[in-house]
Parts: sequence; structure tokens; C-alpha cells
Amino acid sequence: MSRLELGIAWRYLRSRRGSKLLSLISLIAIGGVLVGVSALIVIIGVMNGLQHDLREKILVGSPDIRVLSYGEDLKISDWPETLKKVRAQRGVVKAAPFVLTEALMTAGHDYAGGVYVAGILPQARDVPDVTTIRQHAVSGDFRFASSDGEHRGIVLGKLLAARFNKWPGDTVNLLSAGGGKMNASTGGFIPKVVRFEVTGIVSTGMYEYDNAYAFIALDKAQELAGLGSGVTGIEVKTTDRWQATSVATNLTAALGWPFRTVDWQEQNHSLFQALKLEKLGMGVILLLIVLVAAFNIVSTLTMVVADKTREIGILKAMGMPAKSIRRIFLAQGFVIGVVGTLLGLVTGLAAALALEKYKFIALDPQVYFIDHLPISMQAPDVLWIVGASVAIAAIATVYPSVQASRLYPIEAIRHE
Repeated sequence: MSRLELGIAWRYLRSRRGSKLLSLISLIAIGGVLVGVSALIVIIGVMNGLQHDLREKILVGSPDIRVLSYGEDLKISDWPETLKKVRAQRGVVKAAPFVLTEALMTAGHDYAGGVYVAGILPQARDVPDVTTIRQHAVSGDFRFASSDGEHRGIVLGKLLAARFNKWPGDTVNLLSAGGGKMNASTGGFIPKVVRFEVTGIVSTGMYEYDNAYAFIALDKAQELAGLGSGVTGIEVKTTDRWQATSVATNLTAALGWPFRTVDWQEQNHSLFQALKLEKLGMGVILLLIVLVAAFNIVSTLTMVVADKTREIGILKAMGMPAKSIRRIFLAQGFVIGVVGTLLGLVTGLAAALALEKYKFIALDPQVYFIDHLPISMQAPDVLWIVGASVAIAAIATVYPSVQASRLYPIEAIRHE
């Protein structure tokens, strides 16, 4: 664009009587873009924060990858050899065996409830932390050191312990049908009953873990589940969680039949897909605010064209081509879009940082498991918001600029 075209565009943006301030309608148009962009940035940041917070809570006790086995027994018998192969694969940082089973828990009274029992290696210096579950113990630890010296300790989720009113030092019984032995006379399963001493309480902030999970030593879980020397599978931590899918594929190829792998996204596929859909829906809804601002730009430029009809006619009569007229109004719309987007970007980022730092919106941690709205700003999201806003503003200028360029000089000059 020439300096003349830019100068005329800037003059049309300003208010009359020689003032250098932008006109009221221009400020309103910029304000519309500002509000849309800033709202979109803040809400997308909140959605990202909630997704990240929920994902981290889910993955407290869930590894990046689980190596499992096909077959009727659904167990890995030669797990030490399999563990060596897993640890040797590229992208694997840590790996450890685990047992996952279900049991009925009683506490010496009439109430009994089902729990998920996870068997993991007792906490020690040389034991790898594949997940962060051991770091969330609020009482006791994961050494499973019971008073009888038999390592029959159990770590309960905080809500589970409160439900059974059992705390460190108390005992509970786990009833399991592990082994699948049948009573010939009754035709029913013979339950296996194992007594454990509560040696720790864990609080993750995730309802499922805190309300329904109990953790015991690996060998005691093997006994409870009737797996003998086998394990349910091997849990794996990768160098990069987002590369877990490719690492899982390589593991499956390296281990061969009858092994299979499940990465963290596949384990919680439905939940994460729902969160992505919710984020997309929220983004589309808020993008409508920017579209409203685009209509505001169209109306603004249309009013300018109507107000400057005679001047446009004079410019065309003096020899200014139609494409120059189009560029003048395109420049106006582009300035409105860019200025509004930049101001919205600054406002949105400032608001997001303020919400994260000062926690203006407080939440009840007993209900939401978080005490404030989490914010997570991601560069790709900010870039597509900025790009979409500028593109919509540019598209909004097309109609008014074309209409201005089509004015006939004589009719424009005679316009009242």
C-alpha cells in the first residue's frame, strides 16, 4: 500500500474536527474484537487448566503404559524376564510389576464394601516410582511394614478410610475369590480371607482413588488374587508421556504374542475425548463473540463509506483507481482487527495470569478437589485465536471495501 492510501485510511479512522483520536464507532469496533479475543483466551486457558489438572489426578496411580497378557488367566507368569525386555526398550525410563484385583473389605462390623486392590513393590531406595502415588501419602508410607513384621500393611484411600473408620494401627480383612476354588458340597467359591494392618492413608484428589483403592505389597496381592508367582502386568514410565503411544507400539512388537499394551490415553479414552469435545464446543461458542465483532466492523466500515461517499467520488474523479479505494477500507478493517486482537491478547493473558496468581475465583476443595480455577496457557491455542480473529476481521472488510470501490464518481460527488 502507498503512503497516500495509508494516510487516507488513518484519516477516516479518526474523529472529525482534526482530532487525532479514533472515532467512537472505531473504538466500539475495536472494543468488540478486544472482548471476544480476551474472553476466548481466558476460557480456553481455564479449559486447558481443568484438563491438565484432571489428567494429572488420573495419572497419579495410572502409569503411562501397562503391559498386559492375553489368555484365560490374564497374568504374566515369567514377569522377571519380561521386565528385563521392557526396561531395555527405547523410551522406557522405569518399569515395575503390579497386581490389580478386586476384593470385599470388612472392618469387624456388619458393613462391607468392594475395593480395588493394587499390589505394588514396597517403598524402598532401589524401587522405581513408575507413578506418583507414593508421593501422596498423607499418613504413614508405602513400606507396608506391619507390626507383626510380615509386611501385611495396607494403604487406604482417604475417603475409603473415612467410610470404614479405619486409620493407621487398625486392622481390616480382605475377602477374595482368588484361585477360583470351588466348594464341592455347596458349589460356591471358597473365599480367601487375609487380615491387614492399616499403615498409611493416601489422598490424591481423585475420587476414584481416594474412595475405592487400597494398596498392599506385591507378594501379598499375588497371594490374595491367587496368581501364584505371576503378576497382572508391568507398569511403564516413558521419557515423554505424549510419546507413550509410539513406545507402546514398539513394546508390543518387541514382546510379541501373548503380550499387549495399553497407554494412558487408551485407558481413559472416553473421558479425554469428552474433555476435548467440551473444549472444542466452548471455543466455537466463544468464537461467535468474535463473529459479532466482525459484524460490528462491517457496520462501521459501511457507515464510513456512506459518510465519505463524496470524498470517495472526488478521489476517483482525480484518478485514484478502484483497487486503491478497496485498499483504503481494507486497511481500516485490518487496523481495527489487529489493534483489537492485540489489546484482547494482552487483556486475556493478563486476566489469566491474575486468576492463576491471585486465585480470585475460589472453589470448595471438598467438592471440586481444587481450591481455585486452574489456568494453563498453551501457545498453539493462543496462536489460533489470534489468527482466527485477524482473519475474521480481514474477511469482514471485503464487502464494504468492494462497495466503496464500485461507486461512480459523478453519482458519489452529487451524493447528499
